[in-house]
Amino acid sequence: MNVVKQSQPVEHELPGYGWTLKKLRQWVASKLNREVCNNTLRTILKRAGLSWKKCKKLLARAKPAQRAQYVEEFQALYTKMCREEVVLVYLDEVHLHQDLDLGYTWSPVGESTWVASTSPGHSARINYYGAYNFTDGQCFVWHNGTCNSDNTIGFLQQLAQWLDETDRQVVLIWDGASYHRAARVQQAAQQFGFICQPLPAYSPDLNPRPMGTRGLWKWMRESVTQLHCYHSLAALALACQHFIDTINLDPEQIITRLWPKFDLDPEIEKLRFSS
Repeated sequence: MNVVKQSQPVEHELPGYGWTLKKLRQWVASKLNREVCNNTLRTILKRAGLSWKKCKKLLARAKPAQRAQYVEEFQALYTKMCREEVVLVYLDEVHLHQDLDLGYTWSPVGESTWVASTSPGHSARINYYGAYNFTDGQCFVWHNGTCNSDNTIGFLQQLAQWLDETDRQVVLIWDGASYHRAARVQQAAQQFGFICQPLPAYSPDLNPRPMGTRGLWKWMRESVTQLHCYHSLAALALACQHFIDTINLDPEQIITRLWPKFDLDPEIEKLRFSS
């Protein structure tokens, strides 16, 4: 099935960029003048080492050289962390909506599973700042309205109090959001005793906090908003607070789920294009 591995349907006058059994049947009929059933195609595809899977999105604007430099710097920081010289803290923000997030659950075979939604507006949400203390396996989640420069400074002040570090240098790792890069925010971070380590652009995979496979915000959504629509923002806030109050009870689970990336896959990095 080299046609699947090495080409896309549009190259064979078929619609789209992903192969399906229907498109493969059409290709076989046009190129080989044969009719083939779905089961036969599945068998051939599996024998060729292929499987039906959901594709992952790769941010092609990320620059491999910057990513490689960041990983090298991070490994040096990790060595210092192991010597108890620094505390590594990841920062990020999330919007938790009153409406439900879709997800998987067990349900009877042959029956559709419906979850009722009152369709609250997109603005019905709570904005959270989050800090993941990788060194000590603890999380700090805080909200105070819109994510902007003023509230980011307020969050950094709360974070400094929560960390209460006097012996170790605190390194903040965060993305390039405009309110992270603002001069007054950078100045406030310095005043609170933080060193800021920016993530390379278009590299959410290097931050264990966002909506990745095991990220903190995915974890929070699974626990709070997946398959459940809240009747009010107050009810959502209570559920979020329960998650926040209990997450730090198991530091080992936190570190296991939020373990950062220490190296890069060279084959995947080849797929990226520098701008």
